[in-house]
Amino acid sequence: MTTENFDGTASLEDRILGGLDAEQREVASTLNGPLCVLAGAGTGKTRAITHRIAYGVHSGVYSPQRLLAVTFTARAAAEMRSRLRDLGAGNVQARTFHAAALRQLQFFWPQAVGGTLPNLLDHKAQMLAEAARRLRLSTDRASIRDLASEIEWAKVSMLTPANYLENAQDRGAPGGFDLTAVARVFQSYEDVKTDRNVIDFEDVLLITVGILQEDEKVAATVREQYRHFVVDEYQDVSPLQQRLLELWLGGRDELCVVGDASQTIYSFTGASPKHLLDFKARYPEAKVVKLIRDYRSTPQVVKLANDLLAGRRSGGPVADAAWASPLQLVAQRPAGPVPEFTECSDDEAEAATVARKIKALLDDGTQASQVAVLFRTNGQSEAYEQALAAAGIGYQLRGGERFFARKEVRDAILQLRAATRAVAEDDSAGTLGQVVRDIVASLGYTESAPHSGGALRERWESLAALVALADELREVRGPEFSLADFVNELQERSLAQHAPTVQGVTLASLHAAKGLEWDAVFLVGLSEGLMPISFADSPEAVDEERRLLYVGITRAREHLSLSWSTARTPGGRANRKPSRFMDGLRPNSVATSSLRGKGPAPRRKAAAPAMCRVCGTMLGTGAERKVGRCNSCPPTYEEQTFDALRNWRRDVAQSADVPAFVVFTDATLTAIAEAQPESLEELAELAGVGPTKLERYGEDVLRVLIESTEL
Repeated sequence: MTTENFDGTASLEDRILGGLDAEQREVASTLNGPLCVLAGAGTGKTRAITHRIAYGVHSGVYSPQRLLAVTFTARAAAEMRSRLRDLGAGNVQARTFHAAALRQLQFFWPQAVGGTLPNLLDHKAQMLAEAARRLRLSTDRASIRDLASEIEWAKVSMLTPANYLENAQDRGAPGGFDLTAVARVFQSYEDVKTDRNVIDFEDVLLITVGILQEDEKVAATVREQYRHFVVDEYQDVSPLQQRLLELWLGGRDELCVVGDASQTIYSFTGASPKHLLDFKARYPEAKVVKLIRDYRSTPQVVKLANDLLAGRRSGGPVADAAWASPLQLVAQRPAGPVPEFTECSDDEAEAATVARKIKALLDDGTQASQVAVLFRTNGQSEAYEQALAAAGIGYQLRGGERFFARKEVRDAILQLRAATRAVAEDDSAGTLGQVVRDIVASLGYTESAPHSGGALRERWESLAALVALADELREVRGPEFSLADFVNELQERSLAQHAPTVQGVTLASLHAAKGLEWDAVFLVGLSEGLMPISFADSPEAVDEERRLLYVGITRAREHLSLSWSTARTPGGRANRKPSRFMDGLRPNSVATSSLRGKGPAPRRKAAAPAMCRVCGTMLGTGAERKVGRCNSCPPTYEEQTFDALRNWRRDVAQSADVPAFVVFTDATLTAIAEAQPESLEELAELAGVGPTKLERYGEDVLRVLIESTEL
């Protein structure tokens, strides 16, 4: 019932809080003290916190100029500002962490540091390339991208080049480089920035933190300016952002945080849900409110999302401690269609099936802009671009380049075009598929996918898609289909798929889909190796993959389709298995809790053993995991073999004028000497031997091994 003032107008409380449910209303009416809002997907968290801010402003508890609302994307900040304007609280600042810190840095730099604030670096690539050149390290676009990501992770984790190495032992080989090399590039990059008088986005936070820690006058001014704070998506804060927030607060507790640990999908960037999970421990008097009424999705979609999280089994003490009990969502919408599960024979058939289903939805009146196809990696997009284009359905890519706009694809087409004449004159060139394989091998293509993720994997998948397309077209068009015909086909497809499709079906990675929603969602490629991704080699990483799929499911309002294929290419071996996450969810499947209750899922293949193969103790460092043996156990290689490999490495390093570890680290040499691989395939299985090094050194390594055993 709406209450009225004496003049007949609705009361302030009813005007702002009247349309909220009981839990949202509790959030919006709790204006003071620490408040933690655990908000599930689709539960109206933005509505709750914007009404809280507006209610506080209109009731006089908040001064709009003294409240700072912080979120993680510019889009989310813009949406929050728009809602606040509609609620009559347009003067409240809603910014990202970086935007808020940059504004403060620009204001306080002259008095705290003096002079002019250095220019802000938009992209790290050019500076990182120069940093690598100073160290005489060879890099490409993919390795630069991976190095940039690693340095960003290090900086938001508040690490420096000096202490990076000791805190990054489980980080693999970013960009294909040894961690020692990464630390050197990190320092060189910082030196280049200093020489150029520029700062990057992480520096904005780091310098602001430094000033607030060291200059009490500046800190006091900021704390006087901002009395109340609201932080959205709190599960995604990094250690650096948390430190900045603590300095803004200065020991006060006028803080409202909102988040959902089950939507933590950015751990690889330094994000951690521990700040959300530990909020009550840090603020014992804090009120905790749970938003569990899901207004976005049908009961069928909500049930699937709940069941996915409930199906998680123990991954060991460390993983279990990091896994938060999920919120049990309660659907508020009317019933809808049951989610569909579809198994297809190959990737092409899966894409065609999805396109056909989308066409049926569009014919029934669903707008194309309300349909999304979500995949694990951007490298999977090409098949769906092709299938939708063939069906005459417009699409738009979100969070990634169009397939034919990617540098590796453009480079491959240039090389294929350049080779057409030579191949036409060479009768022994082989089949079209083999010719394409030989040409794109120089760009990083190998028959087997790289074990690492990131840009290297995406580049490989783009090149593999070209190879698969060549095989498919030769099969369909016949043996007379030539390389020149293939290049012309690629050119036609490129032109056709660059047409504007802003109102089309959305193609996006699961990470890029966070925070969005559609009437119909197609989750594709849900096979082992893609979901969870093959390089998710720990229970914690597999748990994050489960959360990523949960985010994908909860993007759907009504229609939800989940699909996978049993083979990559038409006629290929049907050796793919559906994702373990769908055990117990899809029809006629059961949850294999008896098999998986004591540890990670049995299908998961770890990138390196966790136990010493000699004594059986737990391996604690990346170097130990590379060789599969703890440091206290004696090596199992022949001394002459290891010496031969080391001498070969020395000669190669001297010839290339690079440090020896750039060729192979000692740990990788040890692994090679102990494993005694007899083929390139076996060599590729060893940690530290990526596609680039396999191509560059593989044959020589095998030769050294053979010669050393003949001595």
